Amino acid sequence: MKEDIEKIKKEIEELREKIRYHNYRYYVLDSPEISDEEYDALFRRLVELEEKYPELKTPDSPTQRIGAPPKKEFGEVRHDLPMYSLQDARNDDELREFDAKVKRILGLSKDAKIEYLAEPKFDGLSCEITYINGILTTASTRGDGYVGEDVTENVKTIRSVPLKLFTDNPPPKFQVRGEVLMKKEDFLKLNESLKERGEKTFANPRNAAAGSLRQLDPRITAQRKLDFVAWGIGVAEGMKFRKQSEILDTIEKFGFKTSRPREIASGIEEVLEYYHKMEEEREEIEYELDGIVVKVNDLELWGKLGETSRAPRYMIAGKFSPRKAETVLKDVIFSVGRTGIVTPVAILEPVYVGGVIVQRATLHNFDEVKRLGIKIGDRVIVQRAGDVIPEIVGPVIEKRTGFEREIIPPEHCPVCGSKLVKENVYLRCVNMSCPAKLKGALRHFAQRKAMDIEGLGEKLAEMLVDRGLVKDLADIYYLKKEDLLNLPGFAEKSASNLINAIEKSKKRPLARFLYAIGIPNVGEYTAEVLAKKFKTLENIKKASYDDLIKIEGFGPEIARSIYEFFRDENNLKVLEKMFRAGVSPIEEKEEKESPIKDKVFVFTGALSSMSRTEAKNLVEERGGIVKNSVSKKVDFVVVGENPGSKYEKAKSLGLKIINEEEFLKLLGIG
Repeated sequence: MKEDIEKIKKEIEELREKIRYHNYRYYVLDSPEISDEEYDALFRRLVELEEKYPELKTPDSPTQRIGAPPKKEFGEVRHDLPMYSLQDARNDDELREFDAKVKRILGLSKDAKIEYLAEPKFDGLSCEITYINGILTTASTRGDGYVGEDVTENVKTIRSVPLKLFTDNPPPKFQVRGEVLMKKEDFLKLNESLKERGEKTFANPRNAAAGSLRQLDPRITAQRKLDFVAWGIGVAEGMKFRKQSEILDTIEKFGFKTSRPREIASGIEEVLEYYHKMEEEREEIEYELDGIVVKVNDLELWGKLGETSRAPRYMIAGKFSPRKAETVLKDVIFSVGRTGIVTPVAILEPVYVGGVIVQRATLHNFDEVKRLGIKIGDRVIVQRAGDVIPEIVGPVIEKRTGFEREIIPPEHCPVCGSKLVKENVYLRCVNMSCPAKLKGALRHFAQRKAMDIEGLGEKLAEMLVDRGLVKDLADIYYLKKEDLLNLPGFAEKSASNLINAIEKSKKRPLARFLYAIGIPNVGEYTAEVLAKKFKTLENIKKASYDDLIKIEGFGPEIARSIYEFFRDENNLKVLEKMFRAGVSPIEEKEEKESPIKDKVFVFTGALSSMSRTEAKNLVEERGGIVKNSVSKKVDFVVVGENPGSKYEKAKSLGLKIINEEEFLKLLGIG
């Protein structure tokens, strides 16, 4: 019997090695050696043996690519080494300036030639994959560069990612970094199938890749044709490299696709040749590119060049110029924002620009319409600014037929019919009860940085206005649970939660209240300055234009906006209605030296008396600073229930660790 098991074990291992090899030939090299039928027969035989002998299953088996159940949420993974973002260069001059800066830091002459590695910049989702003794154990997104989301089971479904490194002598720990992508062809096919099923389509291949990787159910991810292209490493225990090009060569030997076509360039002028060539050939590449990445090839120089707080000095992204396309301007509609500004929006004949189907573009204001000289019916040139925001460059005048129509600014609000007022280059609806304004104002009012009403998002804001339950901002404080139970998606608990959140919002600091009520030209910073200067809402309401214009940093436009807002009868009525409902902004106290002013806090684990956001707000209101990651610069690490890895790191660094009770005493509320 033992001999039989050994024989089965040997057959399973041989099948796994064959399948890994043929996966590599098909998904990485794009050069299959056997037919699909032969591959399927190998795979079926392996599945059959593993089901019969489950004790012989291993995590690196090709059958385990879709083996995990759906998750409720993604966990966090802390990167051993930061995954930095890159600084951008948008033309030849900026790339030359990068080269000059590298030489200045290294103390080299202007004529010196640095060896660079130039490679494509793929437009995907950055990811780090960790192998322990050659076996894939963890995969995470870039996140904020320090902490990413755990997407291990989803990455295992990507066929171009080896579950086991192609080496007989793997390093103890090896981290591969790269981009999760979707080929242009596969993106179009996915959108077609989604459209046929009546589901929402993706805007571009990057969104499709990101959306597919972040599915809570790995089975859905497995149905999407994702790919992985490696461009670097994190930790590589027991391995030493002299050059970045050597790292990529090693990654390839371990079974990965790497960024190609790449070149080793002697000096910046050779980099520029590659830059121009790749921009010309970008349409022929099977993935979306948005530029190139230029890296100093000598790794010893990386240490000398170092990093800034957010980007390394030894590499840069050379971004391509926006892609353009020609289409027809079919119409112009007018959109009303939360402050009442009316924005002309171009409706276009759908056109494919830089991986995205563009059907509309903002025209910003009517001065911009005049500057562009465009008419309805024109053939126009469209580009994506920074390969992101669609914008019209101008009309193709030689293709005019004489049937084009002028774009005439509206005199009345397209939503409520109120007469529009001209303010500088903008047209504004001044009706506070305009439904379009109200929806935006309600979303703004409820956001975390303002009144922090959890559960009141975009969809609910629209529903409340459309159903007539909210006719002004104050009406949210008069909502009853019964009102919410009549809305789709609400049950007893969710309705109670929202009513409680609304009740809690009645007492917020004055600065946040001023920001929330949507005074034109008053952002978070201006609201804080106002609150600190005048201390109470009554003082602000009484302030004259001269009082306001004297404040440092307040120009005529800001001063006039504040002054006029508090002299508008409709605004005052809405505010008074809020106060009758119990809204009472927390007034600024005479400034005392806070014991936590400028102190840095990090939270780990769950607090019992408040949410993490509430704790953060309490610290910041007292002049403290909240960070997400632990470092020697942290003054206090607040530990709640079930603390994470931050707790262990804080102990290892000898930082001041306090519990929730000590934290509340420190704030003066314990």
